[in-house]
Amino acid sequence: MKHPAKMCLFWASVIAVLLLGCGAEMFTSLQNVKQAISVERKLMENLKTYIDQEQERLEDIRRFYAKVSGLHAELYNSPAAAMANPLVSFTLIKRLHSEWRNVVYSNEALENLQALRSGYEEEDVDLPKMEDLQGAAKGLMRLQDVYALQVSSLVRGLFRRVADGKATDVYMPVVSILLSGDDCFLVGKVAYEQEDYYHSVPWLEESVRLFRLAGGKWSPENEGTLEDALDHLAFSHFKTGNVSYALSLSYELLHYDPTNGRILLNVEKYERLLVAAGTTRSVGLRRPTSTYLSTRDAYERLCRTQGSRLIHSENPRLYCDYFTNNNPALLLLPAKREVLSLQPYVVLYHDFITDREAEDIKGFAQPALRRSVVASGENQTTVEYRISKGAWLKGSESCIIGKLDQRISMLTGLNVKPPYGEYLQVVNYGIGGHYEPHFDHATSPSSPVYKLKTGNRVATFMIYLSSVEAGGSTAFIYANFSVSVLKKAAIFWWNLHRNGRGDADTLHAGCPVLIGDKWVANKWVHEYGQEFHHRCSLNPEE
Repeated sequence: MKHPAKMCLFWASVIAVLLLGCGAEMFTSLQNVKQAISVERKLMENLKTYIDQEQERLEDIRRFYAKVSGLHAELYNSPAAAMANPLVSFTLIKRLHSEWRNVVYSNEALENLQALRSGYEEEDVDLPKMEDLQGAAKGLMRLQDVYALQVSSLVRGLFRRVADGKATDVYMPVVSILLSGDDCFLVGKVAYEQEDYYHSVPWLEESVRLFRLAGGKWSPENEGTLEDALDHLAFSHFKTGNVSYALSLSYELLHYDPTNGRILLNVEKYERLLVAAGTTRSVGLRRPTSTYLSTRDAYERLCRTQGSRLIHSENPRLYCDYFTNNNPALLLLPAKREVLSLQPYVVLYHDFITDREAEDIKGFAQPALRRSVVASGENQTTVEYRISKGAWLKGSESCIIGKLDQRISMLTGLNVKPPYGEYLQVVNYGIGGHYEPHFDHATSPSSPVYKLKTGNRVATFMIYLSSVEAGGSTAFIYANFSVSVLKKAAIFWWNLHRNGRGDADTLHAGCPVLIGDKWVANKWVHEYGQEFHHRCSLNPEE
């Protein structure tokens, strides 16, 4: 077996994983989740080393046991005869005095375990934090809501919804994974701790079911147990009005913990409530109303369509063409333009960017990715209705950025150079990553958008740097259409009317990513600097 001193040197040499941007807020960017795979691979190597060392130690113990049991089976059948041999007597005394003590009080097990723990602690800076676990759980619940997914299907690795009593697959994953009772418990617990019983009940129901299937057997990697799940589920049902089921679950819990005073008091309370009410009917689970998202129903409906661009045959004013914008540079290679909407004016440019350019831009952005923020008065803050990470790229980062600016300017006819156009913002979405309905233009005079002193955001040019398998559409709420993520394409729209007022019809959202790794790049163009490119109007109707 390895010497303890050598073991320390060994562990000091193998722990060397360097990742950028991991740790807290890992859930806000799928890029960070991908990087976390490398951390777990290193932990697996550490655990394999620990297992090998423990097996070696156990083999030594088995050898010692075999030696002693062999002596008792053969040599000590006649103790008097055996003890007549002084060598036998000496080895027995020596074995009982020191060998047994060395085996029983050996530090090897502790040294092996300490080496494993040291390796784990070395990775601590790159490990997910509690915020990441909670954020990932909320991401699953967000997908459950927006795409009307069955929790019982999610637990089986399926993305399925039930409509009119019929189950349909929203998406068939290439890679599927089953969730454990402990997985479901942790999701349910996150909802429970927020007093969100609408979500805690179905997840905890699945947790209890799976723990029961496992016979209540505890595993060392689990945080929760069957008793924990029953406890949380019983109270969740009580809070939703299902007192009779809460009582039934509490009885089951007392079977495992008959002296639990708190549960005994709950049972007494539930029995008293049932007697007083004279009924066992439940009010059922009701999704909480949204006080901050008045367009929730329309937003989720558009997200579920997985992209619903208006069909040109239904509106003859919409069309596709090869677009030059009267720019000589586009004559030989015009842009593939698809007009998606006239009010608001939204167009899609196909094949705006190459695969190589998209990959290079993502590569430039990765080291600088930080949690996305939104305007809050004169400041900026992180919020749950925007889950992503972003980075700002200057033209000096690469000649590719300058070429993109030039290409955007040719298509839009706008001056996009800073400060009239903001730096390119590259965004990577996380688990259930989304951006709920919002405007790109400032709606308050105190908005940070005005810090550039170049007016409001007159236009948005958004480039899709990747594709996704499901979800992630861009939904225009009042215009009533959504656009699927289309790699290498770009969307352009005007945020302001000609008179400088914000266009309310540009309210839009980034739907939660169901399956895939969504990357976009945003270019926001401001009012000032466009005097001879996009003339304003004194007409209040324009």
